[in-house]
Amino acid sequence: MEKVIISTNKAPGAIGPYSQAVKAGNLVFTSGQLPINTETGEMPATIEEQTRQSLENVKVIIEEAGSSMDKVLKTTVLLSDIKNFGKMNEVYNEYFKENYPARSAFQVGKLPKDALVEIEVIALI
Repeated sequence: MEKVIISTNKAPGAIGPYSQAVKAGNLVFTSGQLPINTETGEMPATIEEQTRQSLENVKVIIEEAGSSMDKVLKTTVLLSDIKNFGKMNEVYNEYFKENYPARSAFQVGKLPKDALVEIEVIALI
């Protein structure tokens, strides 16, 4: 099975030694996506806006790999404060309406760049 690195300038570049995503066989694995807007280089202020931006970043990366949001199998959501879970969930539900992917959600001590949320996915191609 060949490992293919996925990269797009429609999503923020890696801020460390990792790839935006890796494709292997019929799966694509994204790295955690911070809510960085590629046009401005900035992060929005609220958990709702940050969740939307993280998911938009995920979306363009998996589309570059030949997948789509309806083919997402598993998500991992990292939150700087679990109290934001409900508001994150409201936006998350805009992207996943039925046949939901499996998901884990955690509160972590701190996220890079003081983000409120970071999201990674595994999707079918």
